[in-house]
Amino acid sequence: MPYAHPALSPGRLGALTLRNRLAVAPMTRVSATPDGAATGEMADYYAAFACGGFGLIVTEGIYTDTAHSQGYLNQPGLATDAHVEAWRHVADAVHAEGVPLIAQLMHVGALSQGNSYGAETIAPSAVAPRGRPLGEYGGPDQWPMPRAMTDGDIRSVVSGFADAAVRAKASGFDGIEVHAANGYLLDQFLTVYTNQRDDDYGGGLANRIRLTAEVVEAIRDRVGADLPIGVRLSQTKVNDFAYRWPGGADDAEAIFSALTRAGADYLHIASEGRNFLDTAQLSDGRTITALAREVSGLPVMANGGMHDPGQAADVLDGGHADLLSVGRGALANPDLPQRLAAGAELIPFEHAMIQPMATIANTRDWSARRSLTRQAAHR
Repeated sequence: MPYAHPALSPGRLGALTLRNRLAVAPMTRVSATPDGAATGEMADYYAAFACGGFGLIVTEGIYTDTAHSQGYLNQPGLATDAHVEAWRHVADAVHAEGVPLIAQLMHVGALSQGNSYGAETIAPSAVAPRGRPLGEYGGPDQWPMPRAMTDGDIRSVVSGFADAAVRAKASGFDGIEVHAANGYLLDQFLTVYTNQRDDDYGGGLANRIRLTAEVVEAIRDRVGADLPIGVRLSQTKVNDFAYRWPGGADDAEAIFSALTRAGADYLHIASEGRNFLDTAQLSDGRTITALAREVSGLPVMANGGMHDPGQAADVLDGGHADLLSVGRGALANPDLPQRLAAGAELIPFEHAMIQPMATIANTRDWSARRSLTRQAAHR
């Protein structure tokens, strides 16, 4: 009999019915055209996950405007009408396999490694980011110093997200995910040391989560009630793995409540490359994802090592999450759900898959080299 893993049972996300609870997590691939258009290569890349049995696919972060939101050269955008047609081909390829596709909308803020439009970086406050840029995504060896945002900048960010969501709907996407995690702009407003403002968007937690809530509200107003809207959150960041919300469970409850009131349909709790158990545990023993489910009453997606069958089962059976997003495990195994159903061994992720750059082409070349090596070993 086929292996009845809980991740293979059907799931729901807003109005979407999912064939299983396994989602492809957002992964930056820096493989769009220089002007941010999705490509045929990207359509094949996303369709492969659908063919491989995943129940849901969330795209890489998509920049929202032609001013300050872009994070990497060759990052895809939904900032112009030309981007709409390009993404429509990707959506069609995924839909041909009967799988829904969610657009993750992202504003990079201070953590820009490349901007095709030559814009300066902006942030809640003029604070130098911690850490160093990620070599797999190109760009300089250190972050530029951002400019503190004006009220006008804040309004432009909100409208940029809403405009991009409208374009996503026109492209055929089945939902929107607001990227408020991993140290990018919305997370910079939430984070104490990057937000030193003394206006309505700084200071206490209710002010620091305000911008993310306003983005969700603006998107809902523009796309209507039927398109699911999620929010991706994390404590850790691409440039700071140690950060945790200072107020622990109290902060988490306030954040989840604010986003639920704003109209979110699901919450996606990310781990930024860490294992779920390393980032989800609260001081009182609960997990942040279980708390999100309790406080919000919304479906919650957990991330971090979910390619491991034992951990995945524990997270679902233990009531810690409703859905699981898989990043590196999916990159190495686009057919992971099919392998899980068959009880087959998974291919381990290797950092060489995203070297020297995290492009689709480099991952494809790695896979081809691996196949040749295995064929040679069996001769």
